[in-house]
Amino acid sequence: MLPKAVRSTEFSRSLWTSHIYLGRSLHLPTLESIGRKLAHVFKADLSGLKKEEVKVEVEEDRVLQISGERNVEKEDKNDKWHRMERSSGKFMRRFRFPKNAKMYHVKASMENGVLTVTVLKEQVKKPDVKSIEISG
Repeated sequence: MLPKAVRSTEFSRSLWTSHIYLGRSLHLPTLESIGRKLAHVFKADLSGLKKEEVKVEVEEDRVLQISGERNVEKEDKNDKWHRMERSSGKFMRRFRFPKNAKMYHVKASMENGVLTVTVLKEQVKKPDVKSIEISG
């Protein structure tokens, strides 16, 4: 059985754009989406990047876009690489917010290479119920 986070239907899979290829190299940061009582939280692993190298945008159609570029380290002519696993290049990840997201309450922070985007949820108002007397 899949973990609850994987089974969640709050975000439709068709609305999650995994990545968009933007050049010869592709860096695809890992992401998590967490549903909390009062907010939706997205966490992206962007180790080695500074906040100035990352762009967080919200498009009109309720889409969160995280983009940036991880540059290749400068090579020293005397270096002999044995293995290179850290990817580099431009990246872009996009997610459509659920209908209960407050689009005007989006906050982003970056600490220790982890970008956290928090979007508050609208309070779901329960409909008023009025009892009707039955005659007869």
